[in-house]
Amino acid sequence: MKAEAGAARDNPLFVQVLEKGIEVLRSFTAQRRTMTLGEIAEATGLGKSSVQRIVHTLEAMGYVVKHPKTRRFHLTPKVMDIGYNYLAADTLVDVANPFLAELSNSTGETVNMMEPSDFDMVYVARFASHRYIPMHMPIGCRIPMFCTASGRAYLAALPEPERNAMLEAMPLRAYTANTVTDRGALKDLMKQAHAAGYALNAEELYLGDMGIAAPVIGSQGRPIASVNVITPPSRWTMEAVREQLAFKIMECARSISNAARAFN
Repeated sequence: MKAEAGAARDNPLFVQVLEKGIEVLRSFTAQRRTMTLGEIAEATGLGKSSVQRIVHTLEAMGYVVKHPKTRRFHLTPKVMDIGYNYLAADTLVDVANPFLAELSNSTGETVNMMEPSDFDMVYVARFASHRYIPMHMPIGCRIPMFCTASGRAYLAALPEPERNAMLEAMPLRAYTANTVTDRGALKDLMKQAHAAGYALNAEELYLGDMGIAAPVIGSQGRPIASVNVITPPSRWTMEAVREQLAFKIMECARSISNAARAFN
């Protein structure tokens, strides 16, 4: 994956200034909601003069704005246009919504669909339950593949050599005391998920957050997304999740897969 990215950058068609502009937009996070030009330069590793030109352009286009008193920059809602356009054009979301809604109604729990991006899964659809869930994960939020049910379901559906190569390449860290970070143990978990047809997560990313997920398979026979049901330990045991939800979530993912193939 890194080799492919490096080859793309070496291509004469690659526009470096566009890459830098996107890096500036991506540098704003929950931890860096507002920044000065110097802080943006530090966050991106770009030179101050380059950052100044990029920020001026983004400000003129309406994607960032400078506070009149603090002189610090922050993103504007216009940035969300890009993400919304993706969701509006994603036929998989339209195809999946009726099946996700049905699964949420039958389980009484929050149901999500996530798509892969690098070593993460990105929330692209959700049907929220009225019941309490410990974490709010908005559409567009990214979560790591290796320690989440949705990511493991996606990885488990890949050919084993490709899956193992990704596991070797992706960064691993412990988010809770339950996070599995041993690559050998993760490979075993992926084999189990591949055999079962679904994957599990037991408070490995956030305490109080459990989940079960199954892969959505595209027309080329490769995973393109995952369907996930949030199963807080306050309401579920892992045994109950397996017994009551595994078949339902696999049926939902299979239905989405079949419907999606008709559009590809």
